[in-house]
Amino acid sequence: MIAGIHHTSFLTSDLSSARTFYEGVLGLQADPRRPSMSFDGVWYDVGQHQQIHLMVLPDVAAGLPRPVHGGRDRHVALMVSDMAELVARLNRAGIAYTLSQSGRSALFCRDPDQNALEFIAEI
Repeated sequence: MIAGIHHTSFLTSDLSSARTFYEGVLGLQADPRRPSMSFDGVWYDVGQHQQIHLMVLPDVAAGLPRPVHGGRDRHVALMVSDMAELVARLNRAGIAYTLSQSGRSALFCRDPDQNALEFIAEI
């Protein structure tokens, strides 16, 4: 019955900083088809039929302690075609990351709002 995941949403308090991360570091492009809503935000296409939605809305969990390793926090897992390039981009931007503790070719980092992201090497 379930055919896939359409999108994942992240809350942000600073859309400019979030866009610098998602566009400048990860290389995503904003989807201009996002409709006008009662809050600001941006959509990014990832893959053929999936998206990341950033929403400028209050985060009730802001300021609460989060695990250092994103794999122990709620997160989205994204496949990447070039793990070495991702690592180089994160290093250039000074973004901390941790390697997967499972031994897979994967790493975890956080966006400017402390949302956890996992990146898994495409097989």
